[in-house]
Amino acid sequence: MRENKVVVTVIGPDKPGIIAKVATTLSNYNANILDIRQGVLDDIFQMTMIAQLDEQANNFNQIQEALKQNAKELKLQILMQREDVFDFMYNV
Repeated sequence: MRENKVVVTVIGPDKPGIIAKVATTLSNYNANILDIRQGVLDDIFQMTMIAQLDEQANNFNQIQEALKQNAKELKLQILMQREDVFDFMYNV
């Protein structure tokens, strides 16, 4: 069985509802959040999530577009990468 994990990173000005918005978007596409780390440093919010996408749905691009819309609405940077690409980039 192929693992279909992604890394979602969020950074920008802190405000209420960031985690809820991103988590709801992932949930709407039947993604399962496996781990989440977040913090605020001098009013700058940062979060990293590991999520498992629905293997049957093949909806990476749809989720990525929905997260781009979240980023625009919340005035944040949100990036979703496949875990294997993320690992490759940082293990070179």
